[in-house]
Amino acid sequence: MQELDTVPAFDRFATVDEVHDALARLAGEHPGVASLRRIGTSRLGDPLLCLTVGDGPRHAVVAAGPHPNEPIGGLTVTHLATRLCTDAELRRAAGYTWHIVGCLDPDGTRLNEGWFAGPFTKAHYGRHFYRPAGDEQVEWTFPFSYKRAYFDRVLPETLALMRLIDDTRPTFLTTLHNGESGGVFYYLNRPEPALQRLLTSLPARYGVPLHAGEPEHPAVKQLEQAVYLAPSMEDAYDYMEALGQDPTEHIGGAASDSYIKRYGTLGLTAEVPYWTDPSAADTTPAGRTYRDLLLAHSAAVRATAERLDEVLTAVSADLSARSPFVRASRSFVPMIAGIATTDEQRAGGAGNDRPATVAEVSSCRDTLHSMRLRFGGMLLRALEGELAIGNATPAVRTWTRELAGTYDGWCAEAEAGAAHETIPIRHLVCLQYGAVLAGAGHAATRR
Repeated sequence: MQELDTVPAFDRFATVDEVHDALARLAGEHPGVASLRRIGTSRLGDPLLCLTVGDGPRHAVVAAGPHPNEPIGGLTVTHLATRLCTDAELRRAAGYTWHIVGCLDPDGTRLNEGWFAGPFTKAHYGRHFYRPAGDEQVEWTFPFSYKRAYFDRVLPETLALMRLIDDTRPTFLTTLHNGESGGVFYYLNRPEPALQRLLTSLPARYGVPLHAGEPEHPAVKQLEQAVYLAPSMEDAYDYMEALGQDPTEHIGGAASDSYIKRYGTLGLTAEVPYWTDPSAADTTPAGRTYRDLLLAHSAAVRATAERLDEVLTAVSADLSARSPFVRASRSFVPMIAGIATTDEQRAGGAGNDRPATVAEVSSCRDTLHSMRLRFGGMLLRALEGELAIGNATPAVRTWTRELAGTYDGWCAEAEAGAAHETIPIRHLVCLQYGAVLAGAGHAATRR
C-alpha cells in the first residue's frame, strides 16, 4: 500500500495535549473540510474531542486511547486526519465522512505519559504503567445483560462514544488498541475472508511476525492465524460457567464491537506489539506438552498474584489516598488469581497432551512478565503515592521496600536473555494506519 509510505518517523508517542492540539490545528487550517467538536467530558473534566472530515454518504468512526497504556492510536489518528484534510483524492476514495476521536480516556492516558518518550524498555514501561480497574475502562463498560450478569454503570466517556455511534450509524468503526509483546493479531466482529487476507499480509512489510501463540482469553474464537472474532462477554460467561466458575464475579460490561452490531457496522481492532521476537510465529514443537505448559504457567501466575495480594493486604488498612492505582490494584490482583485458576482447570481438557508450540511457550512467558511488570508497577505507584502525601506509616514504608525488591527481580527476569526487539514507532503507526484503511475500504464495498 503506497499510502503507508506517507507515515513519517517518530521518536516518541504523543501526549493527550499534543493529539488534541494537532486536531484543533487541522480544523483551523481546513475550515471547509474539517470541523472539531466536543462529544463529551472525562470524569476529571477533560474534553473528548472529535474531528469530522469530509462529507461522504458513509460514516467511519476511528477512536484513539480506549485503553490508556496504548498510545499508538494518538499518532495514527493525527496522521489519518492530516492525510484526509490535505489529500482530496484519499478523502473521496471510499465515500466516507470520518469521525476521528483524539483520546477516549485522557485521564488514564496522562498517567502513562511518563514512558511515552522512552527509554522503551519493559522495565521503564512497567514503572510508569497505568491501566484502570475493569469497571473504569471505556472499552469494557458498554451495557450488558446476559443470564445472571447485568451491567449498566456506563462511564461518561463510554456514553460519549455510544452517542457518536448512535448519531452516525457507522459503516466502519475501529478503536485503536495495541498489544505489548509478540506478534500482530486482529479482532473482527464478523468473518471477512478478503479483509483477513489483506490484514495478515501487512506485518511482513515491516518485519513483524503474525501472532501464533495463546489468545488473550481461552473463550476467544479464532478465524485463522492471528485473526479472531472480537471477544464476546456472552462467550466468556458461558466458558467460565462450563468450568464451574461464577461468571458474575468476573464479567463486567460489553465492548464497542458488540454495541455496533445493531447497525451492521464492521468492527476491527489491530493489536500491534511494542516488542517482538521470532518465536511469536514459531509453531514447531517446544519439547513439552500443552498441559504441562498450562500448569506451569498457572503456578507462576498464581505465585505472582499471591505476592501482590500479600503486599496489598498488608497495607490495605493504611491506604488513605483516593488513588486510581489503588483501585486498579484491588481490581487486578484477584483477576490474576482467577487466570491461574482458569489455566489449572482447562489443563485437563481433551487433547492437551499434544506438544506445545514454541509460540505458545513464548506467549505464556510474555504474559507472565507483562502481569508482573504491569500490576507490580501499578501497586508500587500506589504505595509511592501514599509516601508522597506523607502517609509514611511503618507498613507502607516496609512494603514499598519489599515490593521494590521483588519488582527489580521481575524486571531483571523479563529483560534477561530476551530476544525481543523494540519495533520502530513508525512501523507501529504504519501497521495500525494500514489496518484502518484496509478495514474502511473493505466495509465500503459491503454496503
